[in-house]
Amino acid sequence: MQQLRHIFVIEDNAGDVLLIRQILQQQEIPIRVHVARDGGQAMFMLAEGRFQPDLILLDLNLPIVSGNWFLARSKPKAPVVIFSSSSNPADIRDSTELGAKEFVQKPIDLEEYAERVSRIVREWLPASEASRPR
Repeated sequence: MQQLRHIFVIEDNAGDVLLIRQILQQQEIPIRVHVARDGGQAMFMLAEGRFQPDLILLDLNLPIVSGNWFLARSKPKAPVVIFSSSSNPADIRDSTELGAKEFVQKPIDLEEYAERVSRIVREWLPASEASRPR
């Protein structure tokens, strides 16, 4: 049996959260999804310590506390992949300078959206703890 993996989705758009959950449920590995609606709530959830994320999907354009604010202050151990509608080169540069492993722009097409989320999981969420980069 494969180990349950925890993906932390920091996203304020309910439609995106629903779509990401559906895509993650279709993956070949068992995944539990945790959701925060803004960077402040995400910081609180991490500080609580109820789960240790294996991967963080982070939107940049969040209410109250932005994705880059979260990234600058949280310094998570898990890889952070920005999944944002932004195409601003400054957003891409700033988020990677703050430690994001990758910046992925959200596509409008649903099939492409599903493929991008699936690819992020394949590339950044290894199937076993032993294969995980340290």
